[in-house]
Amino acid sequence: MARPDKVAAVAELTEDFKSATATYLTEYRGLTVTSMKALRRSLGADTKYSVVKNTLTKIAAKNAGIEIADDLLAGPSALAFIKGDAIDAARNMKNFQKENPLLVIKGGIYEGKFVTAAEIMKLADLESREVLLAKLAGAMKGSLAKAARTFDALRIKMEAGAPAAAPVVEAATEVAVSEPETVAEVAEVPAQVETADDAVATESSAETPAE
Repeated sequence: MARPDKVAAVAELTEDFKSATATYLTEYRGLTVTSMKALRRSLGADTKYSVVKNTLTKIAAKNAGIEIADDLLAGPSALAFIKGDAIDAARNMKNFQKENPLLVIKGGIYEGKFVTAAEIMKLADLESREVLLAKLAGAMKGSLAKAARTFDALRIKMEAGAPAAAPVVEAATEVAVSEPETVAEVAEVPAQVETADDAVATESSAETPAE
């Protein structure tokens, strides 16, 4: 490969490593062209599955800040740069391997860290992001429905008790209105009593003969 082409290829691979959700390193020895096409289709349109020279892969991975062990870059290698759901891609690759044992999964990069082939198989057994989100949405919907039923029951109880509570409110209002008159009346009593005493005292003084 001419040097300008090599530089361009390394730059493209470096960008693939940086932009991929995950990268799975495989050995495709023995797979037919038809099988390779089927693998690409199973990984999804967003995934780039390419046969790459090991030397270029090593350089590009290093440029992207990723270290790949030399023993993983032995033999004919192909890289799957996952752009979509990495768990779905791992599951599809695992299912493809069951029918095509010649596909060897060597390892990969997931969330910026190297993962072994065994760890990729564990990823394949996890539920996809869409399934987890659907379950979360279902749980939230159930919680909201339960809360709505609780609020409805409370509202019905409050509405059922509203007629009985109304007279109490009215009575309290009447008492509050009449209290100023009662206080005024009580306030006037001492004045009335005092006036009567004064009248009695005046009469007594008038009737008593002067000495």
